[in-house]
Amino acid sequence: MEVKIIPYNNKYAKDFYELNLEWLQTYFYVEPFDEEVLSKPQQYIIDKGGYIFFAKLNNEIVGTVALMPMKTKGVFELTKMAVSPNHRGYKIGQKLMQQCIGFAKSEKFDRLLLYSNTKLENAIYIYRKYGFIELPLEANSPYKRSNIKMEYPL
Repeated sequence: MEVKIIPYNNKYAKDFYELNLEWLQTYFYVEPFDEEVLSKPQQYIIDKGGYIFFAKLNNEIVGTVALMPMKTKGVFELTKMAVSPNHRGYKIGQKLMQQCIGFAKSEKFDRLLLYSNTKLENAIYIYRKYGFIELPLEANSPYKRSNIKMEYPL
């Protein structure tokens, strides 16, 4: 099973939307900001200097992740990571994480930030495994569902 990580192509925008929507509906709920960003990834992520990667297996998109620029130059939010329910447990999320960290280093980003929820124990474990450290969560967090903020200093 060879999973390839590929860069954004608009023909996969529907996959980006569907994978993330499924994940949000399974674990949380879809916030209005999610719906807006997921339905227009070119406008909200790519055109603003961000990046989206896809995990492709046998010509099927099975996972995705985005790096969205934040207000501070050189800081990107690792966000919108989702893996197809039929492909979870095969370390596809870890491959996407490795891609993001490697890409951030090669592009000389200053750091990566992420917002998550501690009920996602497997995700939090993976973030820590890859070197993310916990930071205080600001009161005006961009996501109502988040209760943990983490960073990867580069």
